[in-house]
Amino acid sequence: MPSARDQLRALAADGAFTGPWRHARGELDDASARPASVLVLFGVLDGLPSDHDAQALAVSADLDVLLLARAATLRSHAGQVAFPGGRADADEDAVSAALREAREETGVDTDGVEVLGTLTPLPMPVSNHVVTPVLGWWTRQSPVGVVDPAESSHVFRAPVADLLDPDHRVTTVLRRGGQVWRGPAFLVDDGGTEHLVWGFTAGILDAMFDHLGWTEPWDRGRELELD
Repeated sequence: MPSARDQLRALAADGAFTGPWRHARGELDDASARPASVLVLFGVLDGLPSDHDAQALAVSADLDVLLLARAATLRSHAGQVAFPGGRADADEDAVSAALREAREETGVDTDGVEVLGTLTPLPMPVSNHVVTPVLGWWTRQSPVGVVDPAESSHVFRAPVADLLDPDHRVTTVLRRGGQVWRGPAFLVDDGGTEHLVWGFTAGILDAMFDHLGWTEPWDRGRELELD
């Protein structure tokens, strides 16, 4: 059985991973869309393993992924859980931008991050960006935490097995302007702090888990209305 690291590397090399992206809300303005990237960083170094026994053999109890909660005062995606990342500078490629943003937002020492590859750039119409997910593997642990409270309120490592737990999965329902969007979501508890992972970030995780064969059957009819 290939390791989680090997499976993620193969995923990055699979150009058909995303197919038609089914989680975009609205239409992207291709002429003015700006490039951005996020670091999807996995590791097995955390001291708080999952209590859920994942069905996928590659998913150990201590496999985790780095996430952050955006500050509630931000103009865009306020309060949402996201991967570290942001808009690329003019002289940056997707990998450089993802690593820089991760350092600035979480304090992670990116010298200890092995870049496994990039996924297909994905549209984010709500903020008019085209976002490239950069897959990383944490080869050497470093402390992470909130660097700028104006940007993020919480930095944490979510056990992948917890995300895969059917009891932690819901379908979010967002109603805006007479339109309805439904999408996958994950409920995460980090040391007593509860988070809802939804939207773009949840879409990436959902698609990755499906493609890797890690997804466990869950009740897609369990819906959560968003304000």
